Amino acid sequence: MAYIDNILFVIVLALGFGYFAFNVKKLVRNIKLGRDINRTDDPGERWANMAMIALGQSKMVKRPVSGILHIIVYVGFVLINIELLEIIIDGVFGTHRLFSFMGGFYNFLIGFFEILAFGVIFSVTVFWIRRNVIKMWRFVHSDLKGWPKSDANIILYFETVLMLLFLTMNGADGYLQSQGAEHYAQAGSFPISGFLSPLFEGISIDTVIIIERAAWWLHIIGIMAFMNYLYFSKHLHILLAFPNTWFANLKPKGQFENLESVTNEVKLMMDPNADPFAAAPPAAEGEVPAKFGASDVQDLNWVQLMNAYTCTECGRCTSVCPANQTGKKLSPRKIMMDTRDRLEEVGRNIDKNKGRFVDDGKMLLNDYITPEELWACTTCNGCVDACPVNIDPLSIIMDMRRYLVMEQSAAPMELNGMMTNIENNGAPWQYSQMDRLNWKDEA
Repeated sequence: MAYIDNILFVIVLALGFGYFAFNVKKLVRNIKLGRDINRTDDPGERWANMAMIALGQSKMVKRPVSGILHIIVYVGFVLINIELLEIIIDGVFGTHRLFSFMGGFYNFLIGFFEILAFGVIFSVTVFWIRRNVIKMWRFVHSDLKGWPKSDANIILYFETVLMLLFLTMNGADGYLQSQGAEHYAQAGSFPISGFLSPLFEGISIDTVIIIERAAWWLHIIGIMAFMNYLYFSKHLHILLAFPNTWFANLKPKGQFENLESVTNEVKLMMDPNADPFAAAPPAAEGEVPAKFGASDVQDLNWVQLMNAYTCTECGRCTSVCPANQTGKKLSPRKIMMDTRDRLEEVGRNIDKNKGRFVDDGKMLLNDYITPEELWACTTCNGCVDACPVNIDPLSIIMDMRRYLVMEQSAAPMELNGMMTNIENNGAPWQYSQMDRLNWKDEA
């Protein structure tokens, strides 16, 4: 009977990490549905990007208030969860505060963790006020209705409860130490939870032990629940921000990718030795002709799909988008959210059909993202520059535009006119090359 707690703890741990691994496997599979792309060039710059942007939060502090508060939450969660290692060992082997042998350094760590926990609670409270009381524009935008808005608040409640459980656990532990309770040796410093000690006065030692154990169990179960909630939440960026910044596009903003098939065709046209009447090499049996651009998530590359899962839904991209600011339908945040929603739908389709995608009559284009949104984009790269984790909504917009133009000939009338003029006159304007210099006679 003495080992029931340990066995139960191992079961909770196995279930938590097992379900997390199951969802990670699905996540990787969904991302791999995208086209292959090589993003391994210049590893030095990529590591520097990840260190500065994902680890150092350098783009967050461009907006100082939210940036500094986010750093407090980020550092708090990363460092406080170091104690998770001690909790796991204590839970498996039935020990209590195993690392207390470190003496003064252990006391410093626990005290520092408590100060961070208080900072997290303060920061999360400010975030909640900004979303629900002040109602800042980018948090009440039309693309955050329903689940995305609830998800953001659920995360804030999760973080607050976990920190309160951590402080309650420590507060009860500190009180039991002061009362000389059995198995509660002097260990740790409690600068914040120490203020909870008066609440335990007049309560029996056995009851305080129950409170401490309950807070301990709820804290570890809460961490397991939070970890598994990440897959269904915008907070997946906690994990994906690091690979996302590493695999980000290093080319200058505004430099677009040329289609290899089009590039080869142009090279062939420019080659004086090429035979214009030569037949194209035969396609391999069963080979599907390459599509120009993207109409669904499988046509995007895997980095773009990882971008969709990494999106924090912070709205910084939409808040700087000139199209959105002037009343157009385009919202770069919505582009990323729609891509993720469609990718999740495709993933469920594959799960339902035993590993094979069955055409469901839907596409990312039209069913999720409309041509009106795509053509509203000015390609200014403002959204790319504003994103704190280097997400690139513009690349998805351009690939979908490319599909509209090259596969469906569905460009706006103005653009069709311009392309016709380039084809006939060698310039965007509706003047023949013979008349192009007529303006000088009127000067």
